[in-house]
Amino acid sequence: MTDAPISRFPVPTLSDLPEDIRARILAVQEKSGFVPNVFLVLARRPDEFRAFFAYHDALMDKPGPLSKAEREMIVVATSNLNQCQYCVVAHGAILRIRAKNPLIADQVAVNYRKADISNRQKAMLDFAVKVSQKA
Repeated sequence: MTDAPISRFPVPTLSDLPEDIRARILAVQEKSGFVPNVFLVLARRPDEFRAFFAYHDALMDKPGPLSKAEREMIVVATSNLNQCQYCVVAHGAILRIRAKNPLIADQVAVNYRKADISNRQKAMLDFAVKVSQKA
């Protein structure tokens, strides 16, 4: 392990955060077993943290035809396309939990077309990747 800081920006401790932000981070830690470093870095600016998670919740937690696992599949596949290794790893961890399948995130990240997912899910990811490529 290294003692190198996780960020060039100041990173607050959980005890220094507003209660709503601390509760949000602790809930994530309880579900996933870890606190993503990006949460702590974002938390140094509480208004932006709240805005980011309001947007996240609007996309990821709203009712609709896609399950939470399928939404995470989209994030993993498009993160891979965008070559964001941090996002692939972080959202892959969430996908493993939501899909209750330890292999699915790796399969989706490497080549979702060969992953052990339904034809509907492959079509969903084809669409998401196509849209991402045009952006």
